[in-house]
Amino acid sequence: MGAEVDAKSYSREERQRYREKVRQNLDVFERMLSNSKFEFEKPMTGMELELNLVDGDFQPRFANLDVLAAIADADFTTELAQYNIEMNVRPRPLPGDAALELEEDLRRALNNAEQKAHSAEARIVPIGILPTIMPEHFEGDWITDNNRYWALNDSIFYARGEDIYLDIEGPTGERVSTYSDTIAPESACTSMQLHLQVAPQDFAAYWNAAQAIAGPQLALGANSPFFFGKRLHAETRIELFKQATDTRSIELKNQGVRPRVFFGERWITSIFDLFEENVRYFPALLAECSDEDPLAQLDAGIAPNLPELRLHNGTVYRWNRPIYDVVGGRPHLRVENRVLPAGPSMIDVLANAAFYYGVVRTLADDDRPVWSRMSFAAAEENFRRCSRDGIDARIYWPGFGEVPADELVLRHLLPMAHEGLAVWGVSQAVRDRYLSVIEGRCTTGINGAVWQSETVAHLEARGMERPQALREMLSRYIEHVHGNEPVHTWPRAE
Repeated sequence: MGAEVDAKSYSREERQRYREKVRQNLDVFERMLSNSKFEFEKPMTGMELELNLVDGDFQPRFANLDVLAAIADADFTTELAQYNIEMNVRPRPLPGDAALELEEDLRRALNNAEQKAHSAEARIVPIGILPTIMPEHFEGDWITDNNRYWALNDSIFYARGEDIYLDIEGPTGERVSTYSDTIAPESACTSMQLHLQVAPQDFAAYWNAAQAIAGPQLALGANSPFFFGKRLHAETRIELFKQATDTRSIELKNQGVRPRVFFGERWITSIFDLFEENVRYFPALLAECSDEDPLAQLDAGIAPNLPELRLHNGTVYRWNRPIYDVVGGRPHLRVENRVLPAGPSMIDVLANAAFYYGVVRTLADDDRPVWSRMSFAAAEENFRRCSRDGIDARIYWPGFGEVPADELVLRHLLPMAHEGLAVWGVSQAVRDRYLSVIEGRCTTGINGAVWQSETVAHLEARGMERPQALREMLSRYIEHVHGNEPVHTWPRAE
């Protein structure tokens, strides 16, 4: 959800003051990196899972406040649209059997939430893009009544000065080409965010590693092939999110102004590089100022919260985002991995997480890191190809050249994941359970996007029109989610 704000719009004076506070926060953060002690002794991880709500006909159910009231659990909160909610997973260590316990906790929490959501005539769906969402669903009262969401919507259009143009074409020529006068289409993008707490001196290595494997992550985990009834990219969420939150007019794009949904443009040497880029390149969307004097707090030996810097950072949508936070008076740093879509089943979610945590550990520890042998442009091109083509993508990797994504994972990245998890102290049982799911996707060629696409194609071949086929596919999808079997084992056609 992000930090709450008090206002729905801001004056010119408020924006100017906010800019000054952000720059002051940045100066204090630079001092802290040199002189302060950060919490990093334990490899803590966290997760956020964005979810969709549907009604009995598998259409979006705009009732998140009613659903959250029924669930009555502080770990569940609102998201941008009224058919979205978010589940937050409390931080926990990686070693041992923690992931097995997490899987049971996630299943229990989701099953409990699902049962209680029935009282609000809703069902809960973990999926990258709700395939039954259509333009007409955004014509009414769609946005969650929260100042942050209203302020984001207003600020994006204030900066842009014109309606948002969405233009996405799929591999078979199906295309969405339409205008939107709100950021409502962005709410269709529901994702999983993985957090990893790291030491300041290790942050650059982990962020670079996360950027390097963002493409393979998408190839394996793609789960968003349909939007507005069209079969588009394997992970349409990537391009849709970029376009639906774009503050740039055509002229600014032509000038090379960076988008707020930002892969980046270079490997980094410090977390400061990313925060400094945010301040240098991106004007404020939310100009909420606090009374905190960060310099005075730092001089008094108190870790400042740096609320302006953190709020600004939350409106620059990097696929791997730097996080500064303070818990119990101790500051810490995290890499927030935002690449993956939600779903399909909880075992798939944990498999995606295990693969990520294992590979980034091995890459970050490498004496000759991959980012010293691969250009940043190549990593970005891998990311683009994998979002478009999913598990069928061909990607570049040093020492292998251009290879199919599934082959690279099986031959190279999967052993890295095993090695990295072992170094983290993760049990053999955890490694076997979740990395076997990744292996199964590669050997079968099936991930969420493939299963959705093939199921819809099969239903259409039987005579269903696209809207009916999408509803029927989603009905089967939800049934399989609650069976908690990995998506590559789901029946492909019946």
